[in-house]
Amino acid sequence: MMPQEQYTHHRSPMPGSEGPQVYKVGIYGWRKRCLYFFVLLLMILILVNLAMTIWILKVMNFTIDGMGNLRITEKGLKLEGDSEFLQPLYAKEIQSRPGNALYFKSARNVTVNILNDQTKVLTQLITGPKAVEAYGKKFEVKTVSGKLLFSADDNEVVVGAERLRVLGAEGTVFPKSIETPNVRADPFKELRLESPTRSLVMEAPKGVEINAEAGNMEATCRTELRLESKDGEVRGEKDRRSKSYSSNRPTLPISGW
Repeated sequence: MMPQEQYTHHRSPMPGSEGPQVYKVGIYGWRKRCLYFFVLLLMILILVNLAMTIWILKVMNFTIDGMGNLRITEKGLKLEGDSEFLQPLYAKEIQSRPGNALYFKSARNVTVNILNDQTKVLTQLITGPKAVEAYGKKFEVKTVSGKLLFSADDNEVVVGAERLRVLGAEGTVFPKSIETPNVRADPFKELRLESPTRSLVMEAPKGVEINAEAGNMEATCRTELRLESKDGEVRGEKDRRSKSYSSNRPTLPISGW
């Protein structure tokens, strides 16, 4: 028990006084019990907090080099195994270990944003369950050597490959014009130029050549087929190497013969 301090105050003798009075100074009674209870409760909370801190350090595998799968190295942060980020990740460079692939997994989509100094989005790449979308001023696909394979912007779309193959069963549809030096089919395949509802026009400043090396060439229309030459003439010649020349179709009128 805490010793109680006593303070004795001597007063000058007065008529009718019984002697010196003693005043008790200190904490005693129910106040002392409450103080001991709060001190004990504080010690218990400190021990529980210390135990929880030690348990968290043990579970999270805190070491001098880092925590869990995260290691702090001279080149930056190193993650081992699978990692999950619940908030946006800002990094200058992300790369995998030598010889291993880098995977990005998400239950919905993966979005990559390129920001400027004012945190405004300049380029955005969104890979979702239904489509892959890219937003930017220009889109380019290049080979390892730097050769341009594909480029697209607001003005034009450029295909830099030596050959453009369209494997669709319905062919290729061009709503407007197309400019190309050569249109040809795969070997042993037919080439068809067709306009179901509008007209088909082929123009060139130095001439248009239509050649079928190993087969027939057909031109079909609904009403009238016209071949016209403005400055020269239109000729129809038979190959002298062939022995005969025959046609099962009726002769069509040719303008400028």
